[in-house]
Amino acid sequence: MVSHLDLCVLAVLMLSSVLWVRCDIPSSLSGAFMDGDVNIAILSSIHSKVVNLHKRTRPQPFVCTDFDLIPFLQSLGAIHTIEEINNSSFLPGIKLGYEVCDSCASPTKALQCVEHLLAVDGSLPALSDYSNFRPPVKALLGERYSELSIAIAKLLSLYLCPQVSTSSSAPVLSDKLRYPSFMRVIPSDVYQTQALVKLMSHFSWNWIGVVYGDDDYGRAAYQSFVQQSAGTVCVDFEKTVTHYLDHVNVEKYIKDAAKIIRESRAKVVLLILKPQLVEKLFKEMIQTNTSRVWIASDAWSIYRPLTKMNDINKVGNIFGFSFTMGNIPGFEDFLRNLRPTPGARNAFIEEYKQLRLNCSLWPRNCSTDDVLYAVDLREAYMERLAIYAVAHGLRRLLNCNHTACSGDNNFPPWKLLESMHSMNFTLDGTRYYFDENGDFVDGYDLIMWKEKDDERIIEIVGKFLLKKGDVEIFSEFQSINDSLPLARCSNSCTPGTAKNQSKIPCCYNCVECSEGKYTDGYDFSECLKCPEGKWSTTGASECEYFKEIYLVWNDSYPIALLAATAIGLILVFTSFIIFNVHKNTTVIKKADNTLSCFMFLGLTISFASVVMFIGRPNEHQCRAQQALYGLGFTLCISCILVKAFRTFLAFLAFDPDTQHQLKKLYKPVINLVLLTGAQGIILLFWMTLGKSPRPDIKWPESGLEKYVVCDEGSIIGFVVMHGYIALLAFICFIFAFKCRKVPHDFNETGVIIFSILIHLFVWLCFIPIYIERNKTEQRHIVQASAILASNYGIIFCHFIPKCYIVLWELSENSRASILKRLARRIIEDTATVDITVLHEAGRITPGAISPGVAHFLNTDRGGIDRTVSRHFRVRKRHTTT
Repeated sequence: MVSHLDLCVLAVLMLSSVLWVRCDIPSSLSGAFMDGDVNIAILSSIHSKVVNLHKRTRPQPFVCTDFDLIPFLQSLGAIHTIEEINNSSFLPGIKLGYEVCDSCASPTKALQCVEHLLAVDGSLPALSDYSNFRPPVKALLGERYSELSIAIAKLLSLYLCPQVSTSSSAPVLSDKLRYPSFMRVIPSDVYQTQALVKLMSHFSWNWIGVVYGDDDYGRAAYQSFVQQSAGTVCVDFEKTVTHYLDHVNVEKYIKDAAKIIRESRAKVVLLILKPQLVEKLFKEMIQTNTSRVWIASDAWSIYRPLTKMNDINKVGNIFGFSFTMGNIPGFEDFLRNLRPTPGARNAFIEEYKQLRLNCSLWPRNCSTDDVLYAVDLREAYMERLAIYAVAHGLRRLLNCNHTACSGDNNFPPWKLLESMHSMNFTLDGTRYYFDENGDFVDGYDLIMWKEKDDERIIEIVGKFLLKKGDVEIFSEFQSINDSLPLARCSNSCTPGTAKNQSKIPCCYNCVECSEGKYTDGYDFSECLKCPEGKWSTTGASECEYFKEIYLVWNDSYPIALLAATAIGLILVFTSFIIFNVHKNTTVIKKADNTLSCFMFLGLTISFASVVMFIGRPNEHQCRAQQALYGLGFTLCISCILVKAFRTFLAFLAFDPDTQHQLKKLYKPVINLVLLTGAQGIILLFWMTLGKSPRPDIKWPESGLEKYVVCDEGSIIGFVVMHGYIALLAFICFIFAFKCRKVPHDFNETGVIIFSILIHLFVWLCFIPIYIERNKTEQRHIVQASAILASNYGIIFCHFIPKCYIVLWELSENSRASILKRLARRIIEDTATVDITVLHEAGRITPGAISPGVAHFLNTDRGGIDRTVSRHFRVRKRHTTT
């Protein structure tokens, strides 16, 4: 039977167990302690909650609950590192001690710890000068949360006692005016927010939501993010949540945040919260089957308990940044044989073992609830780094060598702070140092929570290095992009377009770049101007060099021009041969043959000018275009003018004196030389004294093509040259028109009129078309086509008909046939007039045929007289009868 004494003892033990589990710390505030020559204080929120903190009405003792494995692990990492240094010769003759105080994630409780740790003989002295203040601890490691570190740093700035944090990243703590004794072995959140912005930029996210804690850390991190992301990332909503876990309305805050997230269009949400609040928010998301891309702040990015939540895989993708992690040599063995070092005490180890034994940590995983498996051991690496930073400062301050440390180990803390600021050291192959703000300049690991069965595993998929300032994703994880949703207010503006910005920086329309401008990337705020010598079309993503356009030999137009020129030259040469072979025929008379030869020469030169229009023009080619045409066609028109003038003299009824004077002007060769020479003088003045034709690049101010053309140079010279040809053609037309009623067999007025009309019509059409096409290569085609049309008009009017007659009606072209047709034509034309009367009046008599007519018929006057007399006699006999 159990005695009353046994029952009492059992009751006391049970009560003690309950009190121990609730961590109602007794008179000593230190949960772990080991004395040494130089003691380092460790502040760690091993419990994450103070019971009824908001209901306190008097300064009664704090009661802490909710044992947190991660801070516990981190405190063990610091203790293990201290023991590692003590077991080495790093500080010969100096033993490091430690004292661990649990701040329970409460700033008020943290201040109580600091007061306890710095107390001398049980109290914290109030002095006017703390230069010689020598507290029992020389440095303080912690706190985990920025809110607590800020509160502690304000107090420690009075004593200039070095405070080294491994996770408090609030930017405000870099202010050495307000927090002169604060140091940290991580970068400031300024860089974390830079990394977050770069991550969002990498995945092309610019429309997100933010939920942050209503504390110093949360507000500062959010403000830093807003500043860093200005103009690149826009916040669709921002929601604050109380950071007090035991706040009466904490659930309401979480539900409100969850509702905003569900109703927002933002597919990416940045969470700057404590892990316990993230857990509550995720539960709400899972209940409502809401999936988003979550971006974790460093406060919860590697919080292992969240990875084991029920249905964690339903919340969506999770990314975040963590401080650089590493392995601590021998730490795993230390944890397997977890017990206090001889001469030390550690109530937290005992509490951990009791909770694990009672399956009170995570009931759903009792079989594996071991610190070795429940958390990532690499999370304690920063504690190792912080302890070594303090140890290197001590080594320098105490003048340590390989055998001894000669300095006084009871020094004021400010001396250690001074020593730590000016040193750098190497640990595990990496060099570290504090910058002017007391921060480490390192970087972050980009982590992703990957699905594995019903849980998540934290995997490092990239880096953000401060020196490079950009996110790098490891090559084996490049496919991540394909599985992520778009999180943009507007679609990206593709190359060739730019933003037409709305009032919201991330919302815009995309407009095409105008000509001469371009964008070669995405989401340009404005189009870039093309460099000199390049151009772009509308909506172009790059600028290109201008393409020179001219009549290339193998293009369709030049080929057509060459074909027409070749055919024309063949006709000219063929006609020339026929005319020379049949030069003694009546149709091709001696005088006509001479003029025709000059016309053949002029046409050949004119056709040759067409070839000058093809190919990239040079200065000589530009001159040759106009000179060859001007001289060649002028020679041709001059020949026609001489013919027209001859007909005019032969058949127009001038009085004998006037006719005699005009006959003196009829000198065919001299006429040709003078008329063509005048054109030569015009060309000479144009090419030498004036601004001569030269190659020029014309741009129509649109497109990527510039036309290489022959500029006329002096437009006056161009007009005078063509005007002179037109004047000669017009005179030809007047002469031919005056002689239009002369009998058909005696003159060529019909073909002269028709060929001149063709020429004038072509060039009248040429003028407006040439002016309209002045800036393109088509001006060449227009002028070359006009030359060809004029040349063909002369060929088909002057040469082809005669060649036809010579070849197909040769038998009809003898002298006798011509004279017979002539006499018959005269008699028919005078059928209404009495021949006898005409003869008696002297109008038709032998010898009355003018020399011009005889010359036109290429025979003597006697032959014509005889023919007329014969027909007259026949007519007379007919009349008498």
